[in-house]
Amino acid sequence: MDHRALPTPRRAAGVRGKQDPGRDGGARTADVADAEGDVPDSLPPALLAPLEDYLRDLRLQRGLSEHTLRAYRTDLLGLLAHLAGHGVDDLSAVDLRDLRGWLAAEQAAGRARTTLQRRSAAVHGFFRWAERTERLPTDPSAALRSPRPHRRLPETISQGEARQLLEDAIAVAGEEGGPVGLRDVALLEVLYATGVRVAELCGLDVGDVDRHRRVLRVFGKGAKERSVPLGVPALEALDTWLAQGRPALAGPASGEAVFVGERGGRLDQRVVRRIVHRALRMVDGAPDLGPHGLRHAMATHLLEGGADLRSVQEMLGHASLATTQIYTHVTDERLRAAYLQAHPRA
Repeated sequence: MDHRALPTPRRAAGVRGKQDPGRDGGARTADVADAEGDVPDSLPPALLAPLEDYLRDLRLQRGLSEHTLRAYRTDLLGLLAHLAGHGVDDLSAVDLRDLRGWLAAEQAAGRARTTLQRRSAAVHGFFRWAERTERLPTDPSAALRSPRPHRRLPETISQGEARQLLEDAIAVAGEEGGPVGLRDVALLEVLYATGVRVAELCGLDVGDVDRHRRVLRVFGKGAKERSVPLGVPALEALDTWLAQGRPALAGPASGEAVFVGERGGRLDQRVVRRIVHRALRMVDGAPDLGPHGLRHAMATHLLEGGADLRSVQEMLGHASLATTQIYTHVTDERLRAAYLQAHPRA
């Protein structure tokens, strides 16, 4: 069965436009038909057609990124292939027993708990949609349960390591000079200062920088807009890049992109990941993290500094406070201090 992924769009979660990044800022046109990808030849049309309608509805009505759509498609194609392999050739013939059999097969294949939960969530969404659009009289997945994932705190860096990371990047940029060094310092400062996702960083346009209020306008998952505070060092690094570095790299393909690659197009997310990994390798004892590690570090350090969880939730763009709690943690000392300060009989 061929589960090849969909092409990645130019600007994924929260990214506006119709271009797809090349290896370092190149661009190509993203097409809806191309994004549908290949499907198994053995899949009955009565199973495949509702899936295509569902994905199209997610794209047009909810504005989900192609990365998210690709994950939905992969998970649901796996389910439909399982159903077809067990003689189910129409969506109306699916029942809870079929879905439980598929989930059990996935578990027997050694899928991680997080994978099982994600795939179960995809199935729930698909069949709720099928019931809501009257393709099915009832939702066969309503009673489907999946294993709860183990929630582990991701690795992060200390405040000292974050400081060293940025100081080293500034030193390297000063020694080597050139626009690329200025760009790398600016994007590292922005990532750590704001906690934006890598797709949101690459999706920034020049008009999204509000210097007067010192905030960035960010378009997150589902094209949801939010404003994120920008610290003074990050704003100064960004201004230096825009004034002295970007003009040397920008070209016809740059558009309004804040960060551009060496070939002049909007910066690719993969390039940002390489920059972050390379910068962290210069910091003694720091874990090997990507851009999301800086997002987690920003949230952690805010909480350690006394920020409330709701404010951090807003800055990260999380729809649920529970998600923020997974990405953040506080020290025992801070919890003890809060208890001593707040409890009347502490």
